[in-house]
Amino acid sequence: MISRSPDASVRLLPWAGSGGKPCYVIGDGTGYVSRVADNVESVQLGMALELLAHADDMLDDRQVTSAQLRYVVARMAESLRDVHRIARSRGERLAAAMCEGSSSPRSRG
Repeated sequence: MISRSPDASVRLLPWAGSGGKPCYVIGDGTGYVSRVADNVESVQLGMALELLAHADDMLDDRQVTSAQLRYVVARMAESLRDVHRIARSRGERLAAAMCEGSSSPRSRG
């Protein structure tokens, strides 16, 4: 059995494991895997923003083919999955931090 330190939390990682199953890391958020996850999230969010700008450009272009639109929509679906996973991960960590804060003696007033 793995022991957890009191300040350790569970984080949903921004990539999937085999079979598309979610991957998690347990730690205080400062370890190597957490830093890699931060970098991957940053890249994914940046790519989503660039893809959105590209889609805006395509919508303004009357010469875009249906195949091009299908391709960009497929990439947008992939990107939306990535962004959704990031939002879930951050929401879970925020909720955990708020629960920990409300149970601490200092926050009980």
